[in-house]
Parts: sequence; structure tokens; C-alpha cells
Amino acid sequence: MKLHGYFRSSASYRVRIALNLKGLAVEHLPHHLRKGEQRAADYLAINPQGLVPALVDDAGDILTQSLAIIEWLDEVWPQPPLLPDDPLARARVRAFAQAIACDIHPVQNLKVLARLRQLHVEEADVTAWAAATNREGLAACEALIRGMPGPFCFGARPSLADLCLVPQLANARRFGVEVEAFPRLLACETAARALPAFANAAPERQTDAE
Repeated sequence: MKLHGYFRSSASYRVRIALNLKGLAVEHLPHHLRKGEQRAADYLAINPQGLVPALVDDAGDILTQSLAIIEWLDEVWPQPPLLPDDPLARARVRAFAQAIACDIHPVQNLKVLARLRQLHVEEADVTAWAAATNREGLAACEALIRGMPGPFCFGARPSLADLCLVPQLANARRFGVEVEAFPRLLACETAARALPAFANAAPERQTDAE
């Protein structure tokens, strides 16, 4: 398999963690987002959205969107599972993951911040926008898992929720968010980052890291 990504992309980070947890080998093909390499014609032929990640399986089939990729991996390689068996618990994990992947991450990603700069928003206000988006969203996530058993977001093993949380906390720190305000989330992060699958997926350990 081939994973098209970028070391600092939190969506790519999620997929790297999933691949590591499943013990799957993959060829990493980086695209430098700040240099616009994701908009090259050869990559747009793979993912017309011009976004990372994109996963090409052994048969040459292309998958896009990190949550869709992760759920496909979980269905094809079910061990260890990334979603609970119980339908209610599974819905809660998905809701937490989507709160990050659909509501926090897109509003503070590179494309949106670049658009703000094009509209002549001051750089300090662009950073403040990203920080506020992270702060408000993570506060909601903290509340969503309050009272849930640990050490991970939803119990004794990492789930799709943790795969989304750890990269988003890294984003929040880049924008100066005081993440100490979210002790439950930080406890989940500590448990996750102690696992090699998470540690080896970290941005600073990727071959294209800067």
C-alpha cells in the first residue's frame, strides 16, 4: 500500500497511527502542503480534492478522507478493533472523532488559514482564529468523555477517538492553546503516546519532517 501524506497533516497522522496499530506496512509518499505539491496534476489525478491523506491499496484502489480510510482498515484488518462492538458505544466514539475531524480540524487547517490571509486578515488574528477553534472544540471534547473509563478516551484500548485526539492536541499546541485546561484529554494523550504505534506516527519521526 501507498500512503500519500505530509508529516504535519493531522489527518495523515491519524491514518499513520491506524496503520501502525494494525501492523501494516506502507510506502509513505510525502507531498509538501506549504509548497502546494498537493495541487500538482499527478496528485489531483489521485485525489481531486487536492488534500492528504490518500491511500492506494495493493490492488491500486484509491481511498480518500482519513476517517473513511481508518474505518476501511478496521473492517479489512479487524484486529485490534478501533471501534467498540456495542452500537451505542460505537456511535459515541464516532461522534467524538467527528467533532474533531469535521468541526475543529477543517476550520483551522492550512487551506482555511490561507484564505483568511488572502482576505487581508492580520497574521495575529489568523493565529487567534485557529487557537479559538481548537480551544472551543477541545473543551467540548473534554466534556464528551467526562466520566468515561480510561486510560484512553473510551476505555482500556485506543479507539478512533484517540486517533483523532492526539494529532489535534499537537495542532492546538502549535497555535499556542493552553491544553492544560483539558486534563482528561491530556491523560488520554499520555496513555496513547506511550504506545509505539502512536509514538512512531508522530510528525517529528517522519522522513519528510522539517
